[in-house]
Amino acid sequence: MAFTAAVLVCMLVVASHVDASLTCAEVTNLLTPCISYAIFGGTVPPACCEGIKALNAGSNTTQDHRAACSCIMDGLSKIPGINYELVGTLPQTCGTTCSYKITPTTDCSK
Repeated sequence: MAFTAAVLVCMLVVASHVDASLTCAEVTNLLTPCISYAIFGGTVPPACCEGIKALNAGSNTTQDHRAACSCIMDGLSKIPGINYELVGTLPQTCGTTCSYKITPTTDCSK
């Protein structure tokens, strides 16, 4: 039974890497340091900018961008108090760009 569970977990991990360069769990880990800024403002933590830059480096295709966008939108929808205007400032504040603008109505399929 334990062996079957281990094989299943391995298959899921491998499958998640086939569809996109970064998994949703990886995107979440990279951007978690940005949450306090996205709610309260203030100074952007250096780890937030590092995460955004790492996300950009790991998202090379349209499929990667769509997957990351969907993960971000799903995660933000679960966090009360997110200020989307602050979220929108993060790429520029961190000295990078984002190929899509995160708003409450962002359609990641486009």
